[in-house]
This record gives sequence, structure tokens and C-alpha cells, in this order.
Amino acid sequence: MPDITELILDDHDWFRRQFAALDELRRSTPVDSTALRDVWQPLADHLDVHAVAEEEIFYPQLLRRGGGEAEDETLDAIGDHNDIRDGVHAAARHPIGTDAWWEAVQTARDANDEHMSEEENEGLPDFRLHSAFGLRESLGRQFTAFMARHKGARGVDVADKDPETYVAQVEERNKDTPGDVDEAGRLDGSLGIGSLKGK
Repeated sequence: MPDITELILDDHDWFRRQFAALDELRRSTPVDSTALRDVWQPLADHLDVHAVAEEEIFYPQLLRRGGGEAEDETLDAIGDHNDIRDGVHAAARHPIGTDAWWEAVQTARDANDEHMSEEENEGLPDFRLHSAFGLRESLGRQFTAFMARHKGARGVDVADKDPETYVAQVEERNKDTPGDVDEAGRLDGSLGIGSLKGK
């Protein structure tokens, strides 16, 4: 099982390829709205689910184990997730292929590019430096199961989250739940990553 940092990077690569596919479709004349939908809808859904999976699984553990910048990295990430969601959900309000739709898609793309760059250079290296491989593998299993369970954005709350409220709630749960890893890489007790829905 790849560790969670590898799975996040795999998703980042996939996002880049899908946006590149949209670029190619945009060049065609006339633009094929069905082909655009076939690329965009899975991409939009995956952007939504990926953000929630990180918020449920990765960032609580970064806050628990990361270095001195973990809180700032998390605040930035949740803000980025909100910007990505805003672009994705704005696109859903416009006919595919229209100028307004492309503008919303570009908003999501720009926010996602910024987020991926920051995460790849800050949050992921921080977590690799401060966490055991066994933990990263355990979280990778959780991440994989979460993504499969919520494929197509089924059953996830994709509303924006206030970054400061999110961090405060996670840090409070981290204080109240064990999170040590034994030599086999198994988590001792709850991850403390229950649903944030409605909070």
C-alpha cells in the first residue's frame, strides 16, 4: 500500500492531466460539449472528494505530528480547498463550454495549482519528515478506502469550511484521542478524524 503522501501526489498528477485534456478539447472547432462533460465531471467530483479526504485524514495528522509550520500549512490548505470548491461549484451553474463555465473552471484550476504547489513543497515534506512510514501507510489505506467509498462525490459534505474553526476543532479532537503507532504501523485507537459535517 502506498503511503498517503504518494497517493496525494498521484491525485495531483491526475488533476494536471485532466486539465491538460480540457485544454486539448478547447482547441477543437466546434467544441464538443459532451466530451468536455466526460472529462470535467469526473475531475470536478474528484477535486471535491480529494479535498474532503485530506481534511478528514491527512490534515488532522499533520496538525498532530507536523513541525512548527503545520498549523499555517493547514490554514492555507483549507482556504485553498474553499477556493477550489467555489470554482467547481460555480462551473456547475453554467452550461458547459460557455465563457462563464470556462471562467469558473479556470478559477478552480488556478486555486488547485496553487494548492498543489504549496502542499508539495510544504505540507507533504513536513509530514514525511515528522511521521513514521507505518503511519503513512495506515493513512494511505484510510485514504484509499475513503476515495472508493465516496467516488463521484457521493455522501460527502462539499461545503466550504472556515479554516480557523476547522483547525480549532481538529486540535481539540487531537487532544482527546490517542494517535500513537505501534512497531507494525497500526494506529492505537481513533484517528480523531470523524466527520466535520455540520460543524
